[in-house]
Amino acid sequence: MDQIHKRVANIFKSYDDQGVHRTGTDGDAKNARWLAENIQSLGLNPVLSAISLNRIDPLQASIRIDDRACDGIPLFDCTYTDSKGISGPLGPPGSKASIAVEELPPNWRLTEARSFMKLRRQNTHKAMIIVCGGPRFGMPPGIALLNAEYFNEPFGPPVLQVPSTAGSWLLKTAASGAEGRLVAQIRRTAVTAFNVETRVKGINETLAPVVVMTPRSGWFNCVSERGGGIACWLEIMRAVRAEKLKRDVVFIATTGHELGHHGLKHFIHNNPKLLKHAYVWIHLGANFAAAKHATIWFQASDTGMEAQGLRAMKQMGIVPDHLRPTGARPFGEAHNIFDGGGRYISLLGENALFHHPEDRWPHAVDLDKAIRIIAAFTGLVVNLAKS
Repeated sequence: MDQIHKRVANIFKSYDDQGVHRTGTDGDAKNARWLAENIQSLGLNPVLSAISLNRIDPLQASIRIDDRACDGIPLFDCTYTDSKGISGPLGPPGSKASIAVEELPPNWRLTEARSFMKLRRQNTHKAMIIVCGGPRFGMPPGIALLNAEYFNEPFGPPVLQVPSTAGSWLLKTAASGAEGRLVAQIRRTAVTAFNVETRVKGINETLAPVVVMTPRSGWFNCVSERGGGIACWLEIMRAVRAEKLKRDVVFIATTGHELGHHGLKHFIHNNPKLLKHAYVWIHLGANFAAAKHATIWFQASDTGMEAQGLRAMKQMGIVPDHLRPTGARPFGEAHNIFDGGGRYISLLGENALFHHPEDRWPHAVDLDKAIRIIAAFTGLVVNLAKS
């Protein structure tokens, strides 16, 4: 194994060893400190930008029907119950049941997302149960959590997420109209989380900078989901540090990805002119380093950026499975840039361990593919910063 393979493999392993990367937890804090140490080792100045938030800590989260119970995890952008919970008959979504039961994957299909969100907005049910992921969606058994897109604006009834292993029981129970008791009780804890930032100076500070961004938080260890972006971010930083650039390159690794891109919104709020002023934003998104039934999406703001990005990837033998049309609202953090009128190149993907506890090093990662993508985007950023 050559030097870059060893270095990148160590990044993945270190990221996984930090544990759960949920925003505001110990693993999230470990990752921020570790990234700062990596930045310092390259002779650069890390900036930890503090973000205050109220972390959600589940206290009781379960559904009980007669003498059988199943533990789960509440959504992080809904309302909650007290310790007594909500009791009533179970039924399918849209029925007159007090507690609706539905199956959803973590990367919601558009029609499923619209239906689910409509029921929440209308408070159709007193509470809801989501059977998360599982074999029906090409995922292993277990729980694959949904992101909290409205973390700062919670709404709708209490929603309990449960493992797919409880799916057949709950769906059968819902079909029969049996009664149950759902508890989704939480505590909010004031914490400080951090974005990690640095800048590599170019020789012409009047030129618009290139921004390289990646999310660094997620529900579990999320090594193939987030580790690829972290590894690519650090390797690009190493490369541009050694180059003579015309433009500055701004690096930002954001917390709060699973909470409606909370950290990126904080960064944009503090740097409002950068949205349109940046020459281009490079978004290193989810799952592109994944080994488990992974697909890659490529997104760009315009045909010029699309051509440059695809050319760089083709040189490394990477052909995206899907191209998001230019002008269409992109997926992931790139949509924050799109909404603000900025230019972007974005890479992200899907995989069978998305938001699942089994997304761990080394089995979840395709290291060779990750190395080729890192090489492609390193060359791309260097060329953009020299232009």
